[in-house]
Amino acid sequence: MQRWRGLEDIPQDWGRSVVTIGSYDGVHRGHQLIIEHAVDRARKLGVPAVVVTFDPHPSEVVRPGSHPPLLAPHPRRCELMADLGVDAVLVLPFTTEFSQLSPADFVVKVLVDKLHAKAVVEGPNFRFGHRAAGTVDFLAEQGRVYDFEVEIVDLYVTGEAGGGKPFSSTLTRNLVAEGDVAGAREILGRPHRVEGVVVRGAQRGRELGFPTANVETLPHTAIPADGVYAGYLYAQGEKMPAAISVGTNPQFDGTERTVEAYAIDRVGLDLYGMHVAVEFLAYVRGQAKFDSLDDLLAQMGADVERCREIVAADA
Repeated sequence: MQRWRGLEDIPQDWGRSVVTIGSYDGVHRGHQLIIEHAVDRARKLGVPAVVVTFDPHPSEVVRPGSHPPLLAPHPRRCELMADLGVDAVLVLPFTTEFSQLSPADFVVKVLVDKLHAKAVVEGPNFRFGHRAAGTVDFLAEQGRVYDFEVEIVDLYVTGEAGGGKPFSSTLTRNLVAEGDVAGAREILGRPHRVEGVVVRGAQRGRELGFPTANVETLPHTAIPADGVYAGYLYAQGEKMPAAISVGTNPQFDGTERTVEAYAIDRVGLDLYGMHVAVEFLAYVRGQAKFDSLDDLLAQMGADVERCREIVAADA
C-alpha cells in the first residue's frame, strides 16, 4: 500500500481512483463498512482505492486544545486500512490555511486535480471544507460537474456496547476512558491498542517478581481508566499474554500515570528502548492501595492468574 504525506507526494501519473475521506480514527466497524465499500467499488471499476485522512485531527486546528484522545496513530490506521484492501492512504497536513479551503476548492484541488476521482464513497453525515460547509449533496453536485460518482454508505452499526448507541469513534473513546475495553472491542472489531517506547521506570515490578514494560505512550493516546487489565504485549514480533496496570501506583504514592505490562511467564525480557504495543481484552479490577506489601503481592499474584484465564479463554 502506498502512503503519501501531502498532495505533492501523489505520483504525477496517478490515474483515476475511488476515494473516501475522513479521520477514520480507530477504523472501527462503521468505518470498515465505508472503506470496504470503496475497495469493492474500486475493484469493480478497475482502479485503486484511496483513503484521504488528516493530521493533526482537524479539531486541534479549528479549536486549539481540543485534540481528542486517539484510538490509533496514523501508522496503525494505515496497517488496518491495508488489511481492508486499500491501495493508498493520503495524509493531508491539516493547517489553518487548509482549514479555510472552501468545499468547492477542496473538490478541485484534492479530488479532481490530484486523485482524479472516479467515485467518492462517504457516510451520510460527511462534511468537509471551511466551517464544514460541504455536504454530501454538494459533493454529489460537484460529481456531476467533474465526472465522479458519489455513493453514500450507512456506517451506523449498533450492538450492546454503549447501551445500543450507534458505533462511533466518540463512543469508543468514552468506553475506553471508562475502562470498558470489552465494549470498545465490540465497536472496533478487535481489542483497543496503545503503543509506545519502553522506558525505565522505578523498576519496582522487577523487585517484586513481576517485571513490567513501562510504556511511554504516544501523544494524545486514548488510555483506559486506571486499573488492572488482561491483554497482550506485542514486542519483537511476538504476541505475549499480559497483565496490564494503568494508573499512578498509589501503593508507592506515585503521581505520574503510566501503562505497564507484565508478560506472563516470560523471564529475562529486555525491551528497553523498543517500540511495543499493548492490547486490552478485559477489565480485572480498579486501582487500589493495600495495607501491606504482602497484601499487594498476594493481589498481584491473583491478578496474574485471572489475566492468564482471560487470555486463555480468548485464544
